[in-house]
Amino acid sequence: MRIKLLLLVTVFSIKIQAQREVLAPPAETNTGQNEDGLVKWLTLKEAQEKSKIQPKPLLVDIYTDWCGWCKHMMKTTYSNQGLAGYINTYFYPVKFNAETKDTIEYLGKKYSPTSKAPKTPHELAIKFLGNSLSYPSTLFIANNFEYNLLTQGYLDDKKIEPILVFTIENVFRNTQYDDFSERFTKAFYDTAFVKKKIKTYTVNEALILQKKKPKKLLVNVYTNFCNSCKVMNATTFVDTSIASYIDKNFYLVNFDAESGDTVVFKNEKCFKQLINGYPMNTFAMKITNNRLSLPSIAVLDEQLNIIEVLNSYQHPKNLKPVLIYFGSNQYKTKKWPEFIGAYNSKPVQNGKAKPK
Repeated sequence: MRIKLLLLVTVFSIKIQAQREVLAPPAETNTGQNEDGLVKWLTLKEAQEKSKIQPKPLLVDIYTDWCGWCKHMMKTTYSNQGLAGYINTYFYPVKFNAETKDTIEYLGKKYSPTSKAPKTPHELAIKFLGNSLSYPSTLFIANNFEYNLLTQGYLDDKKIEPILVFTIENVFRNTQYDDFSERFTKAFYDTAFVKKKIKTYTVNEALILQKKKPKKLLVNVYTNFCNSCKVMNATTFVDTSIASYIDKNFYLVNFDAESGDTVVFKNEKCFKQLINGYPMNTFAMKITNNRLSLPSIAVLDEQLNIIEVLNSYQHPKNLKPVLIYFGSNQYKTKKWPEFIGAYNSKPVQNGKAKPK
């Protein structure tokens, strides 16, 4: 049974530079006279051609020649070595003059200048920005040009970081950007974030406990290079709205997909080996029914049968009804649309759903 709101993502997330280096890059800026910063900008035509050969998201910097904040963003954000390196690696960065007098083809359609007069918007700028012709604007285009996220105004390092991760790691597939950005800040910058303590187990610990006191398992599959995994680990499972429910109804297992440990699961030995050319523990594939994305959560019943695999980042408010659906065994008698319809229609108390 598939929960229809959850969408599959690519088998492996794009690997980011180790640990926190990209998310907290060194405070170095370009001291030279390069007005384009350190990003290797492409034209829109070049980016579209490259995307046909090797798909990547596009980052489109929409600027004008007279925009002071546009120039400042080049001298600061796009001159940060860590961020620029990340953008150059995982995006096709495009620098687009919103008042260019050139005719530009985008997705098979040609766009022209609206006037020969100076400081008049291009047809493509109007398509991208609508009635809000504000500069700088940054457009993130992903999922084979099907997903667009527009941000307007100057983006410093801390503002652009979560957007980059949100786009590259496909978080947009089941989470709104504002929700992810808030959690990103809590994970990496908000030292006052209130967490609820929750017990976690290794695979072997959970399997031993399972024999003594059977409960469902939640297997959280992550890697240290996956930044949305870090956000989820730091803010989702410890959220006060769901931590107690998880403790009561599940054994929560955290499993590093790159682990070198040998795991025996259902009489099968799982270990680290090359999968599609990348070193990965076969348990990560087995527990996700060979459709691993990062992060993933596998839900197992008391007999260790895989009930469901939740792909991609999970925000607490999205994960909570899923946990209740499986934890209360309603999945055995109700289809997901019926359950979530009833769940969403329940009255609220103090802004929170009534306790179940």
